[in-house]
This record gives sequence, C-alpha cells and structure tokens, in this order.
Amino acid sequence: MEIKEEQALDVAQNLIFPAEGGNPVGQDTARIQKTLADPKLEFALACKDLLTAARDRKLNTFVQISVAHPTEQSLTRYANTEVVEGTRDPLFLTGVTFPSEYPIYEETKIKLTVYDVKDKSQETKSLLGCSTFKVRDLVKSKEQQLSLNLKTLNGGKKIGNIEVSLVKMGEIENGEADQITTDVHGQKCSLVCECSSPEAISGKDNLLNTVFRNPIYKFYRFPSSDNKWICVREQMAESSMSFHIPKQLLSLYIKEDTRRIEQLKELGDLSPHWDNLRQNVLAHYEEMVSVYQESLEELEKHTGSSFKSSCSKGEKSLEFVPINLHLQRMRVHSQKLKDALYDVITIGAPAAHSQGFKNGGLRRLLSRFEAEKKNTGYQCIYYSPENTAKAKEILSSINHLQPLISSHTDLLLNSAKQHSAESLKDSLKTLSETTERFVRSFKDQLISNALLALSTARPSCANKKLTDPLSDTEDNKTDEQDNLHQITRQDSIPHLSDYDEEEWDRVWANVGKSLNCIIAMTDRLLEQGNSTRENKTECSSEDITSQQNGDWYEQLYPLIITLKDCVEEVVDRAKKSMTFVVFQELACGLPQCLQLTFRRDVVFSQALSGLTCGFIIKLHSSLHNEAFLHQLHTVGLLVQYEGLLSTYSEEVGMLEDMSIGISDLRHVAFKITEATSEDFLPLVTGRRERFMVEVKLPTKMFELLPQEIKDGKLLCVHPVFFNVGINEQQTIAERFGDTSLQESINQENVEHLEEYYRMCIEKVPSACPQLLQEQSDVKELLENLHQNTQAKKRKNVEIMWLAATICRKMNGVRFTCCKSAKDRTSMSVTLEQCQILRDEHDLHKDFFVRALDCMRSGQAQGVLNESDDPEKGCVTDNKPTSRHFYPVALLLVSSHLLVVWLILSLALLLAKYQ
Repeated sequence: MEIKEEQALDVAQNLIFPAEGGNPVGQDTARIQKTLADPKLEFALACKDLLTAARDRKLNTFVQISVAHPTEQSLTRYANTEVVEGTRDPLFLTGVTFPSEYPIYEETKIKLTVYDVKDKSQETKSLLGCSTFKVRDLVKSKEQQLSLNLKTLNGGKKIGNIEVSLVKMGEIENGEADQITTDVHGQKCSLVCECSSPEAISGKDNLLNTVFRNPIYKFYRFPSSDNKWICVREQMAESSMSFHIPKQLLSLYIKEDTRRIEQLKELGDLSPHWDNLRQNVLAHYEEMVSVYQESLEELEKHTGSSFKSSCSKGEKSLEFVPINLHLQRMRVHSQKLKDALYDVITIGAPAAHSQGFKNGGLRRLLSRFEAEKKNTGYQCIYYSPENTAKAKEILSSINHLQPLISSHTDLLLNSAKQHSAESLKDSLKTLSETTERFVRSFKDQLISNALLALSTARPSCANKKLTDPLSDTEDNKTDEQDNLHQITRQDSIPHLSDYDEEEWDRVWANVGKSLNCIIAMTDRLLEQGNSTRENKTECSSEDITSQQNGDWYEQLYPLIITLKDCVEEVVDRAKKSMTFVVFQELACGLPQCLQLTFRRDVVFSQALSGLTCGFIIKLHSSLHNEAFLHQLHTVGLLVQYEGLLSTYSEEVGMLEDMSIGISDLRHVAFKITEATSEDFLPLVTGRRERFMVEVKLPTKMFELLPQEIKDGKLLCVHPVFFNVGINEQQTIAERFGDTSLQESINQENVEHLEEYYRMCIEKVPSACPQLLQEQSDVKELLENLHQNTQAKKRKNVEIMWLAATICRKMNGVRFTCCKSAKDRTSMSVTLEQCQILRDEHDLHKDFFVRALDCMRSGQAQGVLNESDDPEKGCVTDNKPTSRHFYPVALLLVSSHLLVVWLILSLALLLAKYQ
C-alpha cells in the first residue's frame, strides 16, 4: 500500500505510532513494511438494546468494520466480528486490531455496520444500523470507551447502541489498569490489562523481521471462570526461510557432488568392469548436478510471496521449498499468566510431491533398495549403510584436517624463524592436537579392507588373472625389482600381487612418528635456547639472534617436510579407498541410488527450512529462560512434529517421506554466533548427514547466552514425530486398509521421546528446577502416551494431545503438519489453542465452543486483496468457509460422527435438487 508523499506530510502529525515510537516524517512513511511489532490500535465491540421488526424473532448479528482515511472519501472494508446468535445484547469476542504498519491516523474514520443474519446456510443478511467515529475520539476519551447510537440508513432511526472499548494489551497507563465492564449473560466481566510488556531488547525486532514477514493479526477477548477477561492476540506470519534455506542447501549439494565426481576420477586406472561402472556413475552424477543447478537458478529468479502455496506443491521448480511454512503465535494476557506466548510452526508434509508416490515414499523405497543391493554382489562389493556413512565421514575429516595440519606447520616454522619460544610452544600444541585427531580418524579396519578391495580392481590384477603365471615368472621377477625403485605418487596403492596388509598400518603410524620427532626437536631447541641465554658471550645480540634463528628453522624444516609427506601419503591412500567404498553403493544401485538421494535431498530441504524457523523463534522467545538455555547446550533441542496424514492412497507415501525427512534432522546441529552486521539470515554449512546451521544474534541478545553457547558449542536436535490420521480417508484405511505404518512410527518415536526425557533428568536436574517440578507429571504423561501408542484405537487423538503437552513442558518446539498445512492443520492448531486457554488460563467452560468458532472464522484482520492471498484462484485448494469447520472438527472426537455427517449432507443435497 502506498501513501502519497504530499498527503503524508499534511497529516503526519496526527499519525498514531506504536509503542516503539518513530519519526512520522521521512522515507519510512512512503511505503508500508509489514513487521512483527505490536499493533498500534485494538478495540472490542458490544451492542445493547438492538431493535428488530419482529418482536418474537431473535437476532443473529455481526459487525462489519470499514475504514476511511482523512485524504480519502471512500470506505474500505477492513474486518468482521463473529456472528452472535439469539440475543439483542450481543457481546463480540472477536476484536479489531490495526498492525503497526497500517496507516491509522487520529482523523481516520471508522464505520461500524451491524447486520442481522437471517439464514446462515444461504448467507442472507439485512442491515440493522451503523455508526461512525474518529480514532481521536476513542484514544482521547477519558474512559477510553465510546457509546454510540446505531441508526438506520433511511430516516436515521435509532435501533440500539454499540460500545467501542479501547484495549491496551500488556501496557500500563500511569500505573493503573484499564478496565472495561460489559454484561455477559447477566455477569460482569472486567477487562484488566495490567501486565507489563516483555523487556525490549535492541535488535530483537530486526531478527524476527528478517526471518518472518507479512504478519496477520486477530484479537479476541474471552471470559474466564472468575469473570475476568482473557486477552488473546493471534498472529500468523510467513517465513523467509522457505526460500533462503533451500538455496543454500542446493549450493552445498552441488559442491559436494562436484567434489565426489573429482574423487571418482582420481581413483586412477581401474579394470574394464570397474571403469565401465565408474563412467556410468559419473554420467548420472553429472546429470543430477545439472538438475540441482537448474533448481537453484529457478529459486534465484523467484520473486513475490515468501512462501509456497499448496497450489504449487507439484511444481518441479519449487520442489525443494516447503509448503505453507508459517508461524502461528498466540499471545495471552490473563490474571493467571500475565503474558504468555504459545508458538506453533505449521508446514505442509515434507515430501517429494512433484515426484509422486506411485512406488511409495522414502521409508519403503530405502528398505527395498537395501534388500536389492545385497543381491548384486556379483557386480560390486556390498558395504553396509553404516560403513558407507563412515567412509563419507572419513572423507569429510580428510577435507577438514589436512588443510589445518598444513597451516599449523607453517605457523610452527614461522615461530621458529622469529625465535619466539612462547609462540613455538603454542603452535606445537595446536599442531599436536590436530595431528592426533587426524591419526585417530584413520584408525579403522574399514580403510585397510577397502585398500585391499581397491587393489583387486586395478588393471594389473585383472591381467594377472588372465595370463599364465608360469610363462611370466621371469618377467615378473624383473618387473618387481624395477618397481621397488619406481613407484610413483599416482600408483602408490600396491596391487594384489605385492600388497602387504600391514603396510597401511606402517604408513598410518609414520604420521605419529614424524610428529614425535618434531616434538622432541622442539623441546631440545627450547632447552638450548634457555642455556644460550644463561651463557652470554662477547658476541653482539644481533649476531646471536641471527645464528639462533637459522638453527631453529633449519633443524625443524626437514622434519616438517617429512610430516607433510607422510600426511599426504595417508590422505592419498585413505581418500581413494573411501571413495571406492562410496563408489560401491552407487555402482550397486544405479540409477535407484541417486534417485533416492535426490528424493531425500528434496524432503530434507523442506524439513530443515521449518526446523530453522522453529529454532529461531524458540530461541528468541526464551532468551531469559535460563533453564531452557542450559537444557539447550547440555541435552539439545526437542522438536515435536504432529502429523495429520492418513494411511490411505498417496498420503501413505507422504507419511513415508516425512518420517525419513524428520529422522534426518538428527544429523543437524546449530551454532549461535554474534552478528557483525545487520544481516541476521542463518548460514548453512556442511554436507549430507552432517549439516550445521549458524544462527546470528544481535550483540545484546548474544550477551544473554550461557558461556558454553557463546564459545561455539554445537547444539544438537532431537526430533520426534507422531501421526494420527483424522480425515475421511483415514476412516476407510481403518475399516478396510492398513494402519501399521502409523503405529510403527508412533511406537518408535515414543522410545525417542523417553530417551530424551532420561537425558534431561540425568544432565540438567540441578539447573532446571522447572523440569524437576514437572518431572512426575511428564513421567505420567509419557506412560500414558506409551499405552496409547500400543492401543488399537481408531483416530486416537489422545496421542496428539499428550505429545503436545509433553513437548511444551519440556521446552520443545511444536510443529503441526498435514498434506498442505491448511484445513486439518488449522483445525488442530485452533483446537490446541482453545485447550491451552481452558487448561492454563481458566477459559470459561461455556465459551469454549464460541472461542473455537471465533478462531476458525475465515475472516482475517486487515484489507485482503488478490495480491495478498496466494491461495486465491486455486480451485482445488480453496480454504473452506467457517461453516464447514465445525463438522470436520468433530472428526477429532469420533469417526462415527463423520458417517452421520456424510449421510445428513447427502440427504440435504438430494432434497435440495429434487
């Protein structure tokens, strides 16, 4: 939305700004930027003594809110309240909120129009009356409340009153609470907003506004059991992580696969059989890298919305992007808990939607692939997935440690050249630690076995198997004598005929021996240096220094060269042998292996985007929670995914993809660093099965962290995933299909959750009194959850409620997923929010259903146009209106109600067209 510059200057002084303040004049007023700052204006509505033409008829009313800016004559429809049925004195639970970026002025006019809904099914309504006020009248009124007359359009007849009550959620005015009294079914409810807002931290909003965009707000007030108001602000925001994380991952995939291509080429000469397999693997790898590059180019070109709508879930160019990734935040202010935040990340099921599910998902495909790979031993050598993963880890260690050793040896020589004893000691210590890590990483029998296997794949080995050994005896003797003196670097791995299984151990041990020589020489040089200082001669100090510098450097240099040569030889052998192990997995399963890798990359990209979003929002909201921060660096972060997928048709494949994608998040670690600029976007580094996400915090936020986190300790992730299908397809699956996949996933993840609980009890009891206080509750909930996962119960949503409660009690991050993160997800999130209000904030039991209906209303706060709604125009994925929500919500309670609902709907449909 644009504000013309000349118009902004005329009314700038009357512009209402949020609590943070700001300069109304300048470039910032020219364009609205949607941020996560608190809304600048919120008010609640209630009507009294409404008149109706028919005295015996009960009114079903709602209020439509329209806005007219000072420089505009036309009205813009802004929001609606919910429909209140059967009363002449309706109290509306849905309030009106204007976000911080909305151009609201003191002279802005707000029109309130009251309608009577005669037939909800036909959406027929009639206008009762309307009233208009200026924002200035409300904010400057003594009681911050207006009582306005409602009048008809023709004749101006009064048909009742409407009360507008200003709400200041979480603010104190002059130390006194604002109170608004309204009659609710004969009882008085006092709206008290007396809590102070959370402590502001410089840079906090900058971080959130970098990660989250385009927020939508809704405000409610619900009565509590003690006749006080509960103020609720609901907020939904898009996340920039939807595209930021996939683009980084694609770059890393390209880099890793390009390096793998180079390693395969560097294997050297292979026999025709192995060389043909290698050429085939290289061709498929190059094709996959090309696909990654095309996907990255498409994402770089993307402009517009910062999330992928459900209409685009099948688009090939966006397959790495998660579907409908959003933050759903509920902020609650009540007498029981002054200011509480409840966050849920909503995301479409991480799955390869564009590739389809004809043959199942990752869980089934990987199992089938491993079984088939074992039966291809005639073509290649079988290595278990654990050994293949170990080979990739060793290759990663080589790429990391060899450059470190080289740089540390250069520092050691530089210290020797400068004749600095302290610097020499420090450089030697660092070199020793790095070299010891290097040696330990190669202490594995897998390397020795792989070297032997590689030697059998050389052309000379294949030729010797085909020739007559008797006729070549004399030639072989001559060749062996020559080869003793002519082994080149390119052919340093011995062939089968002269391969010594103990030679690798000797080569590997030479690194440690070379390091010991350097340590011994350094100690001797330091002792000589001390004795030289004690026995001063008549020579000048400059002569002594130059002589000593030459001695130290000249004596260490040959030993350093020897160490580098030994390291290079070990690296050359280990890299080729481990590349050969990885090569076996590829050769055994082409093209399925790389196809599965590609599918897994797609699913993981979507899952990691959501995880990064959840980690940042959890860290941001828990900076003052010492127990959480201690738990974070001691045990790790608990991440709980709630799935609502059915075990029927293609959603089975989605569930199989999703279970593997979430499980792969165990290989992700987070590192928190201090931001050196205004760029707070996270940085992803690493490789497959070993990614690290660096989260940058502003200085004042970073200072609040424990020292262990400041020092760069990696923070691990513990994901758990529970799924319960709730739709009509799940009814079919439970009656006529198979639900074993869902049962096995839930049972596996109960064990993971119990293991995380045991780790928390063992490692953080003293520093986490909150966890100790709730230990018995969590233990009982875990036992109940374990029993429910074992029970054969249809649509057992108790599993979801228990898992969510345990997650919140253990400072975890909550995710809710279904196919597209819309209908079923919204049902679950709103039901969970109302349960939290009931259990944690004493929501009045008579208002539970009304609160649920309000939250499920499809009307968002704010002007919504076609450009703001990416889902508009998608015929197959249109969001249902609020009247459809309630019957579907009942499915969360009982599947039998679904059958009744379907029968009644069919009967009404037939009656309508007869």
